Amino acid sequence: MKKTSYTQERKVFCMKREEQQRCRAAIPEKLQEAGGLRDGAARRVAEELGIPEAHVYGVGSFFHLLSAPDVKLRVCQGLSCRLEGAEEVLQQAKDAGLAAEGCSCLAMCDHPVPALEDRNVLATLTTQSLEGLQGDSLYKHAVTHQQWQTNIGPQGQDPSTLVNRLHMPHNYDGASYQKAVELGSKEVIDIISASGLQGRGGAGFSAGFKWKSVAAQTTPTKYVVLNADEGEPGTFKDREVLMRRPDTVVEGLAIAATMVGATDIYCYLRGAFTKPWDALQQAIDTFQERGLFPSLNFHLHAGQGAYICGEETALLEALEGKRGMPRNKPPYPTVEGLWGKPTLVHNVETIACVPAILERGAEWFRDLGRTGPGTKLYCISGHVEKPGVYELPLGVHLDELVEAAGGYIGTLKAFSPGGASSGFLPASERKRPLDFKSLTEVGSMLGSAGVVVLNETVDMVWAAQQQLIFFEDESCGQCAPCRIGTRFLRETMERFVAADNTDAAREILSFVDEVAWEMNEGSICGLGMVAPLPLTSAMRWFPEEFTT
Repeated sequence: MKKTSYTQERKVFCMKREEQQRCRAAIPEKLQEAGGLRDGAARRVAEELGIPEAHVYGVGSFFHLLSAPDVKLRVCQGLSCRLEGAEEVLQQAKDAGLAAEGCSCLAMCDHPVPALEDRNVLATLTTQSLEGLQGDSLYKHAVTHQQWQTNIGPQGQDPSTLVNRLHMPHNYDGASYQKAVELGSKEVIDIISASGLQGRGGAGFSAGFKWKSVAAQTTPTKYVVLNADEGEPGTFKDREVLMRRPDTVVEGLAIAATMVGATDIYCYLRGAFTKPWDALQQAIDTFQERGLFPSLNFHLHAGQGAYICGEETALLEALEGKRGMPRNKPPYPTVEGLWGKPTLVHNVETIACVPAILERGAEWFRDLGRTGPGTKLYCISGHVEKPGVYELPLGVHLDELVEAAGGYIGTLKAFSPGGASSGFLPASERKRPLDFKSLTEVGSMLGSAGVVVLNETVDMVWAAQQQLIFFEDESCGQCAPCRIGTRFLRETMERFVAADNTDAAREILSFVDEVAWEMNEGSICGLGMVAPLPLTSAMRWFPEEFTT
C-alpha cells in the first residue's frame, strides 16, 4: 500500500474543507431557490450539497425569509410605520384573506407603511389604499420601486460630498483607485487614518485602524466584506447610496481590498434590497467591462431576514452558511474573520466616503464636520414634514436636521437619535450634537443615525413597548442574558400595562434596572446590551408616564 506524506494528506484535507465551506455557504441561496423550508426542501438541498440535513434545516429555520415559506406578505411593524397605522394595515391584509404577518423594519421608514410581497418591496400602504382588497396582490394598492420619490438633501456646492454625488451621474473612470495604486498601501492607509473616518454603520470605530490591522496580517488570503444588511429601525441611508451611486461603493471597495491585500470582496445585502442589488451588480459589471479591477473578485449575497446579521461577526457566520449568531471577541475579524482569515468589514456609507477622501485629502474631510470629522447621512422619519436622507456636518443638532426636513409635525416630545438601539431622548436634548461622543454623555448613541421623531401625541409607554417587541423578535437566542432578558422585558411591559393600580405597576418595574445591568454585562453582542434601552430611557426621561 502506497504511503502518502503528511503534506499530501494535509493538502487533501484542506481541499475537502474548502469544498465543505463552499457547500455550506450555498445553503441560503439554495433554500431561497426552493422557496424556503417547504416540501422536503432541506432534504433535497442537503443531498445536493452533500451535507447533513440537520445543518440545512438549522440554517433555514434561523432566517425569517426562509423559515415561514407560506407567508406571502410581510408588513413592516417598525416604530415609524406604527406611527402611520402599520398595525391596522396588517390586520386589514389578514382580513382580506392574505397570508400576512408583521416583520421588522424594511428600511423604508420614509415611505410608510411598506410591505414585502414575494421579496418585492411595496410602499405607502394605508387602510384607505387597501379598501376593496380581496386576497389578491398588493401591487395595485401600493407604490413600487419605480415610483419612489425619496427626499435627499440638502445639496451644496461641493461635488465631493455624498449627497451631491447622489445627484450626479455615475463615474466609472476609476481615478481614485488609480491614485490609490500610485500612492501605495502605506500612504493610503495613513490618509484614511488621518481623515478620522469612523464607521458609519453603528459602532463608529476607526476605519484607519481596521485597515492597518488587516494589512499587517501576513496570511496570503484576506477578505473585504461590505455590510449592506441595513436593518436598524429608522435607518435607510445605505439603500439610497446603493441605488444612486453604486459606482462610488464599488470603487471604495476596490481601493480597500487592494490596499489591505485582499482579492475577494463579499457584499452582503439584506433580502429586501432587490433594486440596490441590481444597481450594485450593474456597477460591478460596468467597471469590469472597462477593464478596471481585473484582479478583484466580487461576490453578492442576499440576507434572509435577520436583524442580528447587521452585527459584523453574525454577518460573517451567515456568509459561511451558518446560523447568523455573533461570535465571541477577540479574536476580531481583522485578525480572524471570514473562514478564519483577516477580514475588513465596512458599512456602505463608510466605504462610499473613501474615493472622495483620496481625491480631496484627509484635512478636507476632517474640516467638513462640526464636532467630528466629515459629514453624516442622517435618516429622519416619524413626525416631520419631509422624511428622508440628509447629509449635514457631523455634530448638527436635531432642530437643524428637522429644519432641513421641512419642520416638525406637532410639538416635539421625544426622539431616537440612532434607531431602536439608541433609546429615547426628551425634547430638552434637541440642541445636543448628533455625533458619536456627545450622545453617549446622556446614555444614548448616534449609531447609524436613524433619527425617529415623536410628537406630543405619542404615549412613551407604548413606544417603549414596541421597541421591546422588536428586540425580542430579533434576538438570536444564543446567550441567556439576551434570550431570557428580552422576553422578560416584553412580558414586564405587558404586565405593567395591564396593572390595575399604581403600587402594582411600580412593583412590576422594580426589576428592570437589575435585568438591564445583567443584559449589558453578560450579552455576547450589542443587541442584548442595548435591548433594555428603549424602556430604561423612557423611564428616565418620562417618569410621570410610568407612575400614573
